[in-house]
Amino acid sequence: MSDPILDELARMLEARKQAEPDGSYVAGLYAKGLDAILKKIGEEATETVMAAKDGVPDKIVYEVADLWFHTLVLLAHQGLGPDHVLAELARRMGTSGLVEKARRGN
Repeated sequence: MSDPILDELARMLEARKQAEPDGSYVAGLYAKGLDAILKKIGEEATETVMAAKDGVPDKIVYEVADLWFHTLVLLAHQGLGPDHVLAELARRMGTSGLVEKARRGN
């Protein structure tokens, strides 16, 4: 169900769990723990919002790529991968967003 690029990134992120923190950006994030990963996701989300406000397509794509990457780091840290998210998106296909939100009690 996955995409080859997502699969390759997921494999790389798993491998970085065994890497030395001083030799890999991702290994360094893992070593700093969940709070550091979450902080980075927050920063990237903010940068994505700012890029969208600027309305420059290349800037938006660049920032969304950073956000997706760091979200994949989070998934790997938690023992999950992109296939888990893709399966959830597939499950939601054909379901109204309003119905999905009501199911969650929001």
